[in-house]
Amino acid sequence: MVNKGKIVIIGASNVGSAILNKVTDFQLASEIALIDINTDKAKGEALDASHATSCIYSTNINVHSGTYADCKDAGIIIITAGPSIKPGEKPDRLILAKTNTKIMGSIMSEITKYTKEAMIIAITNPLDVATYYISTHFDYPRERIVGTGTMLETFRFRRALANHYRVDPKNIHGYILGEHGNTAFTAWSTVNIAGMPLEHLDECFNFSQKISRKAIEDEIVQVAYDIINLKGWTNTGISMVACRFIKAILYDEHTILPMSAVFEGEYGLHDVALSIPRMLCGEGVVKSFEVKLTKEETKMLMDSADSVKKAIAGCK
Repeated sequence: MVNKGKIVIIGASNVGSAILNKVTDFQLASEIALIDINTDKAKGEALDASHATSCIYSTNINVHSGTYADCKDAGIIIITAGPSIKPGEKPDRLILAKTNTKIMGSIMSEITKYTKEAMIIAITNPLDVATYYISTHFDYPRERIVGTGTMLETFRFRRALANHYRVDPKNIHGYILGEHGNTAFTAWSTVNIAGMPLEHLDECFNFSQKISRKAIEDEIVQVAYDIINLKGWTNTGISMVACRFIKAILYDEHTILPMSAVFEGEYGLHDVALSIPRMLCGEGVVKSFEVKLTKEETKMLMDSADSVKKAIAGCK
């Protein structure tokens, strides 16, 4: 029987440990099992996090290190395992494709021994290649596999616009779509602030100088590598993304977020995973939306698909 409050996190490095701490802080689970090939690291992180549950502001979450057997009754499994881009390396997540596809294959082989009911949230890069691989190479319900995709870029985009207009980023609506990587693109046609359309924002906010769209776009692509080069890794933003997805599943929200999944003919695309707006609830991904894009944006989506398809083909 599935315990909807049980979360298994696979990978106890920078991202996995950050997600562990965010989930405990936000009280989004009744039990958390942490799995890592380095069992001592998993035990240490789990012990450390478990001590925080003694605080009066915390929930008595059962935090422990685990094994793949913990997947048997898990409601949500989060996969973060695999190497990431390091400072000074080529700024392209796709170079990780072959290595991390093998790792994802090993992980899914273990997961499927114990469950086909848990929601799987993929975070391992290259995200879209990983999402496509685990969705198409294993007998697992496809609607129950989702990649965090461009949700992180969308958070970064909204923060950048918020800084420019000095407004709460939660008032900003609009998406970064496509690949979680260098071919991600800003769907400017979807952008508004509290219902005020993009073309009137400078007027509404009394800005005499129009915003530079290119500067914002360049910042969104580059900022991840800036963070990596400055601190060595990225983990805080993506851990918040993971919690956003967890909450949508736990509370059956039917919320619409940009996320990666295998295309089933949307925009005429097949055999690739990319991010477009999709509806997420307790049952998984229940609907994908072909939001109306401009001709230029549609071309960028196709370019993104070509980039990811090449990486997928390279893994074969």
